[in-house]
Amino acid sequence: MNWIILIIAGLFEVAFASCLGKAKETSGTEATYWYIGFLVCLAISMVLLIKATQSLPIGTAYAVWTGIGAVGTVLVGIFVFKEPATFWRLFFITTLISSIIGLKFVSS
Repeated sequence: MNWIILIIAGLFEVAFASCLGKAKETSGTEATYWYIGFLVCLAISMVLLIKATQSLPIGTAYAVWTGIGAVGTVLVGIFVFKEPATFWRLFFITTLISSIIGLKFVSS
């Protein structure tokens, strides 16, 4: 169950980073809403990370959390913000995903 909580926490990390990206593209009241979304997603992500680390090793949990956030944010950047999807960028994202899966298998 804590692995599921950790994955959800990582997805909220993607959400808070995405809110920052959207806030950068807007101004006024709309930007304020994106910043509020950032704060809400940040708080949820942190609470879930804390919950997951109660039974998972902190080093593994943090690495998986940041890995999910990094991979998800890059994918959102490519698909939503039209950032480049170069061979090397995709190659290293793939190795990061492999590392996250590997940490899941070697952790108790």
